[in-house]
Parts: sequence; structure tokens; C-alpha cells
Amino acid sequence: MRLIRVLIFVSLAWSAYWFVAGYGLRSAITGWFEQQEARGWQADFSNVSTAGYPTHHMTRLNNPALADPVNGTAWSADWIEFKSPAIWPGRQILRFADTPQRLSYFDQTSTIVADELLAELQLQPGVSLVLEKMALTAGAWSVTENSTKLASGDTLSLIMEQTPISEAYSITARADGFTPGEKLRALMHSASSLPQSFETLELDMVTTFDKVWSRSALEDSRPQPVAIDLRLAEIKWGELRLFATGDLDVDAQGIPTGEIAVKAENWRDMIAMANAAGALPDQAVDPVTRGLNFLAGLGGNPNALDLQLNFRDGFVALGPLPLGPAPRLILR
Repeated sequence: MRLIRVLIFVSLAWSAYWFVAGYGLRSAITGWFEQQEARGWQADFSNVSTAGYPTHHMTRLNNPALADPVNGTAWSADWIEFKSPAIWPGRQILRFADTPQRLSYFDQTSTIVADELLAELQLQPGVSLVLEKMALTAGAWSVTENSTKLASGDTLSLIMEQTPISEAYSITARADGFTPGEKLRALMHSASSLPQSFETLELDMVTTFDKVWSRSALEDSRPQPVAIDLRLAEIKWGELRLFATGDLDVDAQGIPTGEIAVKAENWRDMIAMANAAGALPDQAVDPVTRGLNFLAGLGGNPNALDLQLNFRDGFVALGPLPLGPAPRLILR
């Protein structure tokens, strides 16, 4: 009898905790929407429900919509689910609808469809909710704009994880079967001989920001990069091969300084694509080709280049060849 009483007491206590914690989690989610609406955002949903007893909390929002008028971004979906262990709500798994989602930037709207699109958030306990890990994974996915497919892929994996240095995050990305749509291929002026899909599309780097990622990144300002350790960026698309690694420091204006080592195979096709896309002026094609051909000859393989991107004083150069102003690395 005593054991039965203990079990009944524990069950009642756990049930009370589950319902209180579930109500708190639900209130936190809906309260965040209300706070953003008070700040001038569009932030609404049609209804909310909670399930998962007794081991998890699953909070579902139907027809969520978010829009930030300051930076012109907006997102909407049929539903989104927040799932977390009942014992600790700081580890959230967000499950997105398999139906189309709409992502807008001012007057441009893209439609995203993905199988098993999941986002994982691991947050430190505390009011500030410091990000320890964020991951986005999906099966087959596609992005379209005005019924025109921009890109698709077989799988997608994006992971951002805090390192022992709290402001530094390891960032990895991989897309299997990445397939640019006709509009993107036309924009890149890619050769028709290139296959439909990339063989490899990977990124591995560590980025240090001026502050940790926390709830303030959504509510106030985004953390800005101050240093980038590019361990490896790799692209394989048919006969085209591109590898890059190096380090950059980034100042308060987003201007990078440093070096990125680049190895390119079948680089002449890349020059043709860059010229056709408008990234390399016509008058620069011949001198760039002659210069790179000379450098490739020094390496013993005329089809492969081992060069360095140099970022100095707001400009970027490929080896001895100036390319123009360096891009500003600012997160809006």
C-alpha cells in the first residue's frame, strides 16, 4: 500500500509539473508573438494546442505568420510544432509543415517545400537564452519563385554550434544533390555540359561574433562577425572543382582583412561563367586569363590553379590580380 501511495503521489506531482510547465512553455511562445506584435511586427497565428504527455511537450501553432517591417522579411506556414523534453524546455525541436512555406524579402516571395524539415535549438538555462546549438536538417527540398524552381536538393544539413569560446561558433553546411534551377543556371551562365546536380557542396568554418547569439539576436540586433576561420569550402560540379581555406578578420564596418587560399580546377570555365554573369568585365577577361595561365603553368598543371585571395584595405585581389572592392560582411 505504501508503494502504491508513493506511485500515486509521484504520478500526481509529475502530472501537475507537466501541466504547469506546458502552460508556461505555451505562454512563453504566445507571449513572444505578442511582444513582437507590440514592437510593430506582424506576429499572429490562428490557434495553439499542447500535447505529448507525459514525456514531452509539443506545442503546435496553426497558420503562424511573422513579418519584420524594418528589414522587409516575412515568413508564413500552415503550422509549426515546438517539441521539448518535459524535464527541460531549453532543448527545442521545431518541426515545420511539409506543405509550402512562404519566405519574403520586400516584394520578392519564395515558396519552400521540404520533407521532414527540422530545426533543433539547444539553449542555456537563463533569461537571455544563449544559443548552444542550432541545426537545420531536411530531406528532399525545393525553393520556387513565381512557379519557377530556383533550386532543389536531396538533403540539407546546416549546423551552428557554440565552441568553448562563447562568442565563437562552429558552422558546417552540406547539401547533397544540390540542383540549381534554370533561372539560377542562367544567372551563373553555366555551361550546358555541366550536370544537373552538384557532386559536392560543403562548408566548414568557425566564426567569432562580437557577442553571443541569444534572444537579443531576434529582438534587438544581430551579432556581427569579427573573425572567420574557413577550414574548408568545397564545390564539385562536373569538371569544375573549387577548394578554399583561410582566415579573415572583420572590422566594425564589415570589411574583411586576411587571406583565403584557393585551388581551382578547370578554371577557364569559371572565368567564362564569371564574365557571362557580369562579375568579370569583358576588358578584364584577356589579362586575367593570361595572368592565371602563367601562374597555372608555374604549378605544373595548366588546368589547375593554386592562388590566394588577399583582402586588404577594403579591396580583394586574386594573387597579383586586383578584383575590386571586398564584400562587406554584415548580418542584417
